[in-house]
Amino acid sequence: MKWILSMVMTVVLLFGFPAGSTTHAYVFPVLPFFPAMPISETNPVTVEGMTLGRYLFYDKILSSDRQMACATCHQQAQAFSDAPMAFSLGRNDVPTARNTMPLFNLAWYSAYFWDGRAAHIEEQVLHPVRNPLEMNLPWTQAANRLRQSRFYRLQFKAAFGEAEIDSTTITKAIGQFLRTLISHRSKFDRVLAGEALLSKAEFDGFVLMNDQTKGDCLHCHTSDADALGTTRTFSNNGLDAMPYPDLGLGAVTNAARDGGKFKIPSLRNVVFTAPYMHDGRFATLEEVLDFYSEGVKMSSHVDSKMGTANKGGVHLSPIEKQNIIAFLHTLSDSAFVRDPAFANPFVQ
Repeated sequence: MKWILSMVMTVVLLFGFPAGSTTHAYVFPVLPFFPAMPISETNPVTVEGMTLGRYLFYDKILSSDRQMACATCHQQAQAFSDAPMAFSLGRNDVPTARNTMPLFNLAWYSAYFWDGRAAHIEEQVLHPVRNPLEMNLPWTQAANRLRQSRFYRLQFKAAFGEAEIDSTTITKAIGQFLRTLISHRSKFDRVLAGEALLSKAEFDGFVLMNDQTKGDCLHCHTSDADALGTTRTFSNNGLDAMPYPDLGLGAVTNAARDGGKFKIPSLRNVVFTAPYMHDGRFATLEEVLDFYSEGVKMSSHVDSKMGTANKGGVHLSPIEKQNIIAFLHTLSDSAFVRDPAFANPFVQ
């Protein structure tokens, strides 16, 4: 079967999809423990669209000097983060302002980036390509480059018919590929399905995380009732005292109450995505738990759900921290970071 797929993809790479071909709806995996996936009415995922998006995601044609692709800072082996970099290196090796977020389960979010400045996936794609400190390519030039490629002309025709190759169709294609990046095959997923059991340490860690008198992680990082591992909202978790070195969401909304708030990331695949927080200040999970245990800084904007913030944290014992980390390891999705369906199509 693999050699047939490989042969088909080779033909597509050389000649594109047949002109005028009908698009085929992409079939998403069955996800019994996830919330219902929001389906985009303006950009439904097709096989042809996500295939085109996958090529674009890995193609350096979308950077001014043809030295960077989306995948340069979003590497599959690291759950599409840029681990172990605290800050990715953009144009002329200038570091980015914030840690690169991983890319998976994006369809469920209603805001993107650490500060929520993008309202949908396609808008998220717009930013790095045109950003002068990142890929530094105006979208008009990006579209012109793709129009000059016979391969891409055929790919776009297969995915979008006679629609123009422009920033809209380019970001739609990449957005379709990003929607297919679903992480759902961790040990914890198998536990939920009744196909595996947690060890004692893993189970104790799970209990601690969902105990409001202990880890108290459940308010922001859902696990038992919602397999996404995040409430998909924004929070000031007490990283910094006022004045905040980075306002986060507050700089987008200009609301004082949003000062120091950042997107709550999923706990899935945290083993792959170190360092942690929006500025990559914590190199290890141990450092993260030390912070939540003893290092929380109180301010008027700290999330009210962090009930022990005024005491510096939840004060976990060393063994409790170890057990929580044992549970976090069960959220690692090795199948996701190795799935050939998401890998670089130019090297397969």
